[in-house]
Amino acid sequence: MPMPPPARRIALALAAAVILTGAPAPAAERPPPVTAPAVADHSHDFDFEFGDWRAHIARRLRPLTGSTDWVEYDGDSIVRPVWSGKANLGELNVEGPAGRIQGLSLRTYDPATGQWSIRWANAADGDLGQPMIGAFSNGRGLFYDRETLAGRAILVRFIFSDVGAKSFHLEQAFSADGGVTWEVNWIADFERRTV
Repeated sequence: MPMPPPARRIALALAAAVILTGAPAPAAERPPPVTAPAVADHSHDFDFEFGDWRAHIARRLRPLTGSTDWVEYDGDSIVRPVWSGKANLGELNVEGPAGRIQGLSLRTYDPATGQWSIRWANAADGDLGQPMIGAFSNGRGLFYDRETLAGRAILVRFIFSDVGAKSFHLEQAFSADGGVTWEVNWIADFERRTV
């Protein structure tokens, strides 16, 4: 078997030494360092909502059962910043023929991910639910989580849209098939109260 040329023997010996000793490769042979992409700053995504709002809610009764029965509510929503804007609290107080809903939204911002967590509590049970995670892009907010409904796993989606200085729209939808189809079950329209 012929011997490799001297230059190749030296290169092989260096490679073996690197592998055996763990010594780093010469700088000219190292790939450039990989840097994580910068996380977009979404810390002001909910600034538009600070203040007092008139709220109109339509809620589907018995979601994901084929029900087409809806009930409607009217009332107030107040949203205020906390932690210097790194979080905010939204209070919802609406009434209609089906009764009253008093709710609380707690939203917290994670600067490492550039995303918000939204947790909802209903005064009827006081349970602060698991978070929906997401952010805004091009004036539209998308937030998702996984929950159970009547013992089965579902996906939940919030969409904030038509965001303006004086109004915005919110829809909640459920999916029982992994997000292939969605059924809207909560439609909310908000109009800013003038002072």
